[in-house]
Amino acid sequence: MGGGEPALRALSLRAPAKLNFGLRVVGRRPDGYHELESLFVPIGLADEVRVELRDAPGVRVRLRLEGDARHVPADATNLAARAAQVFLEAAQICAEVAIVLRKHVPAAAGLGGGSSDAGAVLRGLTQLFPVALPRAELCAAALRLGADVPFFVAEPLRAAWVTGIGERIEPLEKFPDLGILLVHPGLPLATKAVFEEYDSAPCALTPPGSGSTMRSLSGLRDLVERIGVGLLANDLEPAATRLCPAIARLKDELCACEALGVGMSGSGPTLFALFTDRASAEEARGRLALKAPAWARVTSRFEPSVSAGGTDGASPNW
Repeated sequence: MGGGEPALRALSLRAPAKLNFGLRVVGRRPDGYHELESLFVPIGLADEVRVELRDAPGVRVRLRLEGDARHVPADATNLAARAAQVFLEAAQICAEVAIVLRKHVPAAAGLGGGSSDAGAVLRGLTQLFPVALPRAELCAAALRLGADVPFFVAEPLRAAWVTGIGERIEPLEKFPDLGILLVHPGLPLATKAVFEEYDSAPCALTPPGSGSTMRSLSGLRDLVERIGVGLLANDLEPAATRLCPAIARLKDELCACEALGVGMSGSGPTLFALFTDRASAEEARGRLALKAPAWARVTSRFEPSVSAGGTDGASPNW
């Protein structure tokens, strides 16, 4: 196996979803990427990822999906599989990586599920091959996979200010412990479609090269001290709502729940309401009158966990 003998042969990790506490589109680069300012917060809702290594004469990646994997690609286009391929090639390691991905985070929900899966695979492989890839190269590989992926390779994973196209990350030392009520309309909403709808609007703030205003980021920073509906503003919400009108109805229901604040995460369609504790969030969930296929879940901040093990009876059966 190239790249030196691995420290371990198998590792299990959690791949948490994230919320965007506010999201401002502050510019668009000449290459078409949008520059954003947001506060990313990892939450308890998480996928489970198991990574195992096997000897192989070249680079090989195998993926098995479990759980609720609707709308999740099961082939080489899956971000978790792509992450393994990119890592092995960048580190010049010949090996087979077997990934078992148990999905709990819905796809195309604005929660970063696919990016988090990719980040978990990169974190796992970094632990299996501790000296194979310098940190700078790992972060560069993460950014090539997707704008949200660099956030998910951070160690430890915690709330952070994220700017640029996702490559500039400033971790927070402290973040309030809140009860979080997630509400999803039950249908996926593609990030690409939302950005295209956003750019088509006459008032879209995405002229090439406009750069960061920092005004929006200074407003977002107030969230650490004072949660408020206005400070959870998401510039993509109008575009997402035009594509998924149910967002507006669900937001009205959440705003009637006496939450600290209500926002939309990422490119949607997931909405979230913030409460002082989980009990208050559970109470609000009980009052919602959701129509199928919408769902609501209560969560809180992400508490990281990782476990390692050998290739025993828990190994994937390919």
